[in-house]
Amino acid sequence: QVQLVESGGGLVQAGDSLRLSCAASRSIFTIYAMGWYRQAPGKQRELVARISRIGITNYADSVKGRFTISRDNAKNTVYLQMNSLKPEDTGNYYCSADLTGAAELYWGQGTQVTVSS
Repeated sequence: QVQLVESGGGLVQAGDSLRLSCAASRSIFTIYAMGWYRQAPGKQRELVARISRIGITNYADSVKGRFTISRDNAKNTVYLQMNSLKPEDTGNYYCSADLTGAAELYWGQGTQVTVSS
């Protein structure tokens, strides 16, 4: 098991940047994959970015070229650098951990990102 705590959300203007952090309660070195999801009001939760244990990354088309996911195994932390933010990026951002590749995800409590136009 793992506990995840997100931080770094806030209210920003369009074009601004934010960096989200996800601190894990245990070593992330062996965790199969970690990711960031977001959920806007009235919409389903969607994958934003994902990083595998060996550093392979995947991004939603809507954030490619603007967001970067990274992991610091020494700090047991995963980051999401978000640049050129748009109002449509607004939502509650959740960190996830897939420990073994079986797609059983652990979730953090979320951090709110609001982008004003």
